[in-house]
Amino acid sequence: MKEKMKEILWNSDEAEIATRGKAQGNWEALGVSIDSRTVEEGDLFIALKGENFDGHDFVKSALKKGAVAAMVSKNIGKNLPLLIVPDVAEGLWNLGAASRKKTRAKIIGVTGSVGKTGTKEMLKLALAAFGETYATAGNLNNHFGAPLSLARMPKTAKYGVFELGMNHAGEIARLTNLIKPDIAVITTIEAVHLEFFADVSAIADAKSEVFLGMTNGVAVLNVDNASFQRLKKHAEKRDLKIETFGVAAAADFRLITYENIAGRIHVEASAKGKKFAYDLQAPGKHSALNSLGVLAVVNALAKDFHACLKNLSEYSPAKGRGQVFKITAKGGKALLIDDSYNASPASMRAAFEVLMARKSPDGRAIALLGDMRELGKNSPSLHSALAEDIVARGVDLVFTCGELMANLYEALPKQKRGGHYADSVKMAEKITAEIRSRDTILVKGSNGMKMIKVVEKLKNAL
Repeated sequence: MKEKMKEILWNSDEAEIATRGKAQGNWEALGVSIDSRTVEEGDLFIALKGENFDGHDFVKSALKKGAVAAMVSKNIGKNLPLLIVPDVAEGLWNLGAASRKKTRAKIIGVTGSVGKTGTKEMLKLALAAFGETYATAGNLNNHFGAPLSLARMPKTAKYGVFELGMNHAGEIARLTNLIKPDIAVITTIEAVHLEFFADVSAIADAKSEVFLGMTNGVAVLNVDNASFQRLKKHAEKRDLKIETFGVAAAADFRLITYENIAGRIHVEASAKGKKFAYDLQAPGKHSALNSLGVLAVVNALAKDFHACLKNLSEYSPAKGRGQVFKITAKGGKALLIDDSYNASPASMRAAFEVLMARKSPDGRAIALLGDMRELGKNSPSLHSALAEDIVARGVDLVFTCGELMANLYEALPKQKRGGHYADSVKMAEKITAEIRSRDTILVKGSNGMKMIKVVEKLKNAL
């Protein structure tokens, strides 16, 4: 239930004007929801229609759960509190656009091939040191998630952080013209979604669409990335100021060194040549680099980044993106790293580093891996190429599932092959018998592989 003291986000008159719709009844909404299953008291329920569902079928259920009104495209009851619009998806978009137009918050847009959600969460923590900060919940970063996130933004927020995702060209262009960022962060450009792009350069061009919604803003870029110069040119076309982060000496926020220590990292860095240090509750070079991108944003906002280091030190990975659990295993306890939300070649390599950083000195490092999807015609070779990284890192044992991961399994040295399964369900059925005390286990794969089933089995069955 929402707190009684929470501010009113929308009343019926405001929502009517924003959407150019017709309000039925007088109501005040404390929140906005597109899911009747998770609707909360005080929400305006948005009855979106998809391929396999129609939100209009769940309006009455949402109202019973406490929704104050529903946005619909047809009058489903004369006595119901409604906001009637010609098209519900367009109505949600207009609601988000109206929120952006009236806010005084500084808006930060975050995109990139990997690291978007982690960077967004770091920014939320860091900027809270300077005022009320609102951020996209979870990964609501598409054509529904972006306007929904804007529509939910409190009127009192000083900073808004929005994650922007895509898998086709043109998608970010539309989102950025809605969000209109003051600052845009591109974490990195990597070989993801290659099924829909000719090459990595095309991915860089698509990600740089984030600049199209900006005027007199700042682009924060990873100077180490192979696409840096391409992104820089796109930013310069929009007359944006450029701040950089990375390992290279030219970086404005430079990573000097980092050390993985029992599940956290100690970072030593420099800003404009001045050294400083801080800790993060998340291991891996990728975490260190993304945190420096965050500090570059803080600096671009003309704030003293030293003042947010304590807040930033509290960052830890989100659900499915590196969370760590102790689980019961044969003879004692094991450590489980849940990185099951998604996967790409770049994020796989980062995850192997985290796995080895968390490995017990007297235990095994085990990787349970599912297919990486949307990689296009080179997908088989991109899977098999991971064998080199696994060997180089010293991962002890690998279990794989899925048709594409069979390529990796065959490329591995025989002593590192634990077993291959058709899918995550089969892996989940068999894997508990393989886990021993002191093991450290990484679970990772593309979201469609449902590697969360393996995580749940390990957490609950042992």
